Amino acid sequence: MTELDPVIHAQARLRVVASLSALGDGDRITFPRLQELLAMTPGNLSVHLRKLEDAGYVEISKTHRGRTPATLIRLSRRGRLAFEEYTESIRALLDPTSSKEQS
Repeated sequence: MTELDPVIHAQARLRVVASLSALGDGDRITFPRLQELLAMTPGNLSVHLRKLEDAGYVEISKTHRGRTPATLIRLSRRGRLAFEEYTESIRALLDPTSSKEQS
């Protein structure tokens, strides 16, 4: 049986990674915009982003837009690959006959 990535599998982190995966390669989203999309509190989102960052799945950069600080987030290459593997594992669990090995 395929194991699911425990870093991604937590519901809140899965929502974060799924949202970030919808962005183009290299595209970034601001922290407030991601918070709004996911309807998460700043503290909750920060905790989950830290876990994803520690795993190398997201990249967070802090910059300024004019005089206003901005936190930008993107899915790393490693994170994108991990999410692809995660979704493939889910598909294999839901329909074992459609797994890669049998195609």
